[in-house]
Amino acid sequence: MKTLLRIAFFSLALGVVLSFYATVHAQETGNPPVDGMPVPPGGFYNFSKNLNQIIRKAALEAKVQGVLLVSYVVTAEGKVEKVEVIRSLCPSCDEEAVRVISNSGIWTPSKKEGKPIVKKMTLQIGPVQF
Repeated sequence: MKTLLRIAFFSLALGVVLSFYATVHAQETGNPPVDGMPVPPGGFYNFSKNLNQIIRKAALEAKVQGVLLVSYVVTAEGKVEKVEVIRSLCPSCDEEAVRVISNSGIWTPSKKEGKPIVKKMTLQIGPVQF
């Protein structure tokens, strides 16, 4: 009986270790490390502060609360492309977020090994509450 319990325990432990390794490996393979994240003109703090104020105003007018998720790509040249809403808050908030991000100017791109690279970003706006 003790032998069966030992075998079951070690099988379970081996399965957990292999599962953890596969997860970590998949994350490393899917997201190669970069030297720095893209930065909008004026810095990310000012950009996100401005964007949150604009979305909050639109949400107040539409009388909605919640979180808005937007994805976009910053090219190696620093241009923002492929802006899309992943999680909608309301049509007017979605339009404002896409407008502000699309017109945010030329960003400082991500770098890998010192060379600019394309980087897909996901930005959470909110939660917007009153």
